[in-house]
Amino acid sequence: MEELIKTAKRVLNIEAEAIKTLIERLDDSFLKAVDVIFKSTGRTIVTGMGKSGIVGKKIAATLSSTGTPAVFLHPAEAAHGDLGMVTSNDVLLAISNSGETEEVIKLIPFIKRFNVSLISMTRPGSTLAQASDVVLDVSVKEEACPLGIVPTASTTASLAMGDALAVALLEKRGFREEDFALYHPNGSLGKKLLVKVEDLMHTGHDVPMVMLHTVMTDATVEMSSKRLGMTVVCDTKGKIAGIITDGDLRRGIQRWGARFFTMKAEDVMTKNPKTIEKDVLAVKALAVMEQHSITSLIVPDGDNRPIGVIHLHDILKSGIV
Repeated sequence: MEELIKTAKRVLNIEAEAIKTLIERLDDSFLKAVDVIFKSTGRTIVTGMGKSGIVGKKIAATLSSTGTPAVFLHPAEAAHGDLGMVTSNDVLLAISNSGETEEVIKLIPFIKRFNVSLISMTRPGSTLAQASDVVLDVSVKEEACPLGIVPTASTTASLAMGDALAVALLEKRGFREEDFALYHPNGSLGKKLLVKVEDLMHTGHDVPMVMLHTVMTDATVEMSSKRLGMTVVCDTKGKIAGIITDGDLRRGIQRWGARFFTMKAEDVMTKNPKTIEKDVLAVKALAVMEQHSITSLIVPDGDNRPIGVIHLHDILKSGIV
């Protein structure tokens, strides 16, 4: 067992070192690759054979989901008609550890003929590198396999470089969470990024609300009837002045006894309650609640008048977490 743990640690160390080495190599070539893809009016066609092809599929998927249209082209199928998907407006991103992969090298004449920009993730000095417009050096000192031949560290390095490209392009495009949500509409991820506070908040008559001078007996009734465990306290202009929660009720009764119910809302409320804008993502509202250990947030309008309340339970029932 100990030997297996040692083997696993050795593999992880080798692969981690392969990625660390990439950091030192980042230079103008990386910037040029980002610029070529960014300025392209077509798609990024990713290609690679074997394990590099599997990595290429993942890179293409990551690019597509972050605002850079991309597809995977199998180099062996390319020569049997699939080259028809490549246009002069596209960019070809070729992945090959050796830079001598036959199926990939055979694509070069076509790429050159139609003046398609070629970016490669490969070994400098290789046939593929010499034919490329931009070369991203993803060569590794050694594979993690004890035989030194099974693609391990090399595929990890290519995968990491692909992620670096995708994220750099994401930032260059100003890609936002809302944009990401458009490509991930299903499941909890899509819900997290699509559902906003205004989609879940209580509005109108459902918002518990009392005035500064409201007697606590009436404030308690308002809280109980609206069942949100709180009430907004407004001033004479209808603006948010404070909040009273179930916790305030319990502490008030403990402190003042029966006299508590004859007091006014302004004597009990917490001033400057936490609020959140209606167009903010609901998942961010949840983060605010967790940060301050509260269960509700008041939603104000532009004049600081309450237009809604979002409760922790509303978020949990929506299924976004």
